[in-house]
Amino acid sequence: MDSPKVVGLFLFEQFELLDAFGPMQMLAAASKSFQVRLLGPSLAPVTSAVGMTAGPRVLPDAVWETSEQLHVILVPGGRGTRTEVSNQRLLHGLKAHTTKAELMTSVCTGAALLAKAGLLDGKRATSNKLAFKWVTEQGPKTTWVPQARWVHDGNVITSGGVAAGIDMALGIIAQYRGQEAAHKLATAMEYEWHNDPAWDPFAKSAGLV
Repeated sequence: MDSPKVVGLFLFEQFELLDAFGPMQMLAAASKSFQVRLLGPSLAPVTSAVGMTAGPRVLPDAVWETSEQLHVILVPGGRGTRTEVSNQRLLHGLKAHTTKAELMTSVCTGAALLAKAGLLDGKRATSNKLAFKWVTEQGPKTTWVPQARWVHDGNVITSGGVAAGIDMALGIIAQYRGQEAAHKLATAMEYEWHNDPAWDPFAKSAGLV
């Protein structure tokens, strides 16, 4: 069996908790295929967010600039993205890993960080529907898809808001291990996987379609 793919989760102050740990739960459960690394601005605890309130503090394994080979990059969203889009160190850290990473992925408004770093230029992408206007302003060279659970374009996968990242993560597992493995994992978690990337009832309620 091939060595596990290393997934680098980029943490920053006020990242949305479920954006990060929903996908991480699925990927970590597929431990024979994936190893998860938590990356932060330093090794000090990073404070998450749950909506507009503070969430648990999370301890990174390494810093954003880690020299470890990262096969999959995952960028969560959250209210912290509103300030992190101006964090040149974070944006540079993301760009530095693109030359070796097999996949660059984001959940929710994490797409704004990929877009601001120029990593979505010429790509199709989606994001949180309620924050869609702000996110799309960060990536004028991106073709934004308003109605999608997740969008896969080349080496980039972006998902809709919050819980959509879980469906995207199962899609990543399916890409590496097959649909059957992803379905079995979802069943073991008692989770109903929306495995159609085009499934999105939330775009209409947000007035995007």
